[in-house]
Parts: sequence; structure tokens; C-alpha cells
Amino acid sequence: QVQLVESGGGLVQAGGSLRLSCAASGRFSTYIMGWFRQVSGKEREIVAAISRSGGSTWYTDSVKGRFTISRDNAKNTVTLQMNDLKGEDTAVYYCAAADRQRSIAVWPSRYDYWGQGTQVTVSS
Repeated sequence: QVQLVESGGGLVQAGGSLRLSCAASGRFSTYIMGWFRQVSGKEREIVAAISRSGGSTWYTDSVKGRFTISRDNAKNTVTLQMNDLKGEDTAVYYCAAADRQRSIAVWPSRYDYWGQGTQVTVSS
């Protein structure tokens, strides 16, 4: 069973930065990894994703230029550096792993394993 454990969420003022980390078990280097977020009452949406090697990344338009996803396959970790945070970034953020995909996937249904989530709150 793959376990994903997020850390790094919290409360930050608008314009500030946070760094989310996700520690994974299993065959980490074989997983497509993604960060999703969800606001209560809304669907879970993808924020960023990264290929197995880390050579390819994908971002949703609203975070391009502000967020950076990266991974360290030697340490089984994936991180999401979030800069210039805005109120609309407030959400629970989830780390996810896709075991059956060969390339970056953006739909939640393509991901097989999920972390427990970490709250990010941006105050204005």
C-alpha cells in the first residue's frame, strides 16, 4: 500500500509563500505525481503535476509563474513551492500518485493514491 503524507500547510498573508512537501512510500520513481486542491463544496482540481523523471511539469493557468512543482526520486518526495499567494489559493491541498499513467495526468480519476490533505489559508 502506497502512503502519501503532506506537510507544510498553514496560514499566510496574501503575497507570501508556502512550501508543501509530500513524502511517499512504494515505487516512487514510477509514479506520476500531482498536487490537487479542494474548497469545501467544490470539486477537487489539479494544481500541478510532474512526470516520473521530473523532466516535464504541468500547471493550471491560475498558478503559472507563481507555483513550482519538483520531485526528488532519491528521497521519495514531491514539493510544491507556492509564491505570491492569493486569497483564491485557500484550499485543502492533496498530494496524489498515479501508478497506471505513462505521462502527466490532470484528472483526479487517473490517480490511484492520495494523501490526507493539508490546509492552506491565505489571508488578505
